[in-house]
Amino acid sequence: MTAYGKSAGIEYKFGGLVANTLDAHRVIQRFQEERGEECADRIVNSLYSQYFEHEQHPSSEATLLKATTAAGIPVAEAKVFIEDENEGLQEVKMLIREQAGNGIDAVPYIVIEGKRRDFTLQGAKEVGEYVKALEQVVKESG
Repeated sequence: MTAYGKSAGIEYKFGGLVANTLDAHRVIQRFQEERGEECADRIVNSLYSQYFEHEQHPSSEATLLKATTAAGIPVAEAKVFIEDENEGLQEVKMLIREQAGNGIDAVPYIVIEGKRRDFTLQGAKEVGEYVKALEQVVKESG
């Protein structure tokens, strides 16, 4: 993973805490609903950088505030939501249960819809595995 990261300009570090990310998911979900996918992507990118490169706690108030600020959300607005640990919690738990019911228990979870059948790639995969699945879809579509 370190080698792949370096090729993409990411300096992975693995000394940080392994911690519950439920609050991070709650924040991402809330601001994705309110401000759209682009905002959520900026939050996620900041969280990934803070966690994987700077070994920060993935759901601490400071980490979440830095991520929301990086996404252009005013500190006061983000802080009110982040501090209320119950707001949005049931919605995120419901989404998690829904996906678990669909058999999804790892990320990423990619479904490539083919003409004859679908291909599912679950968890971290090599680029070649994505290419192989896409080539098979093309082959079966012809």
